[in-house]
Amino acid sequence: MNNLELYGWNDKLFQLKQESIYRGLSHGRVCVVHKTCYQVVCQEGIFTCELAGNMLYGKSQDQFPCTGDWVLFQPYDAFKGIIVEMLPRERTLYRKKSGTIADKQVIASWLDKVFIVQSLDDNFNIRRAERFLIQIKEENIQPILVFTKTDLGVDITQVQVSLKHLENVPIIFTSIYDPESIKKLKESIVKCETAAFVGSSGVGKSSLVNALFGKELFATSEISNSTGKGRHTSTRREMILLDGSGVLIDTPGVREFGLAMDNTNSISDLLNISDFEGDCRYKDCTHVNEPGCAVIEAVNRGLIELEVYESYLKLRREAWHFSASVHEKRKKERSFSKLIDQVKNINTNEY
Repeated sequence: MNNLELYGWNDKLFQLKQESIYRGLSHGRVCVVHKTCYQVVCQEGIFTCELAGNMLYGKSQDQFPCTGDWVLFQPYDAFKGIIVEMLPRERTLYRKKSGTIADKQVIASWLDKVFIVQSLDDNFNIRRAERFLIQIKEENIQPILVFTKTDLGVDITQVQVSLKHLENVPIIFTSIYDPESIKKLKESIVKCETAAFVGSSGVGKSSLVNALFGKELFATSEISNSTGKGRHTSTRREMILLDGSGVLIDTPGVREFGLAMDNTNSISDLLNISDFEGDCRYKDCTHVNEPGCAVIEAVNRGLIELEVYESYLKLRREAWHFSASVHEKRKKERSFSKLIDQVKNINTNEY
């Protein structure tokens, strides 16, 4: 028997279930997503479930269940079931789907914390960390920066200085060879919380999870002799209960992480641009070339680093582009739906 409270089940989720027409069915949380089925942990155990037709054919890809979602399902055989409904999501981590303009991909949902993992080698990239942080904070999820491989001898003080503009973001330095650093990481995951690990391939996410559990749960690979980097090993998002702590979700490494958001305020807040925006001469200042721009003045005076300002402009441009693309896509979809309705009316009137 599983205690679903340890997996995050609470009064709010109970109330959401009571509002569903399927409230009499079993509920559980998606722990692994396969191509055609889902593993759902519930009180009785782990069920392998498929989607009901109304979900399979009536939903878009980003509305399908993902790891962390809470679902209602109908058991029909020994540890098998049919998912008929998904409870409304909260605190969901998205990214722009690769190769698309206005589509987003769901990484995980009902997250309390996200650990952004980077290794202190060639993978260390402040701009990439900013990108993750902005998307995470947009969904009211607490981000934590985790740096691995401190055993490489990198000057940690120098790393901290380069991150000084990211105020109020906790930072944890770790090494799988340093038990105290792993203990500190484990203590940051509270009982009944859900935490996800995200980052590029080969930064040591799976190794970290294995160290937290004290045993090998996920396969890891040796460092590549040609690149000096770890090879990508995680191939799916998987949720696991950490004894005496919360729930962990390990995710595959990503080569790119495109923003899937339309609120540029969170970008300003994270990069401390908002501290100066209110002093601009014009309320609609874009902070590019307007006279009396307090942001540009802060850059010229060294109060905002040039690299941070350039990152702000790039991320804001990307968020605007995604927002405009989504708006245009929805406009086309509404026009297409209107055309379909008109055709239906014409055919109805003919008979």
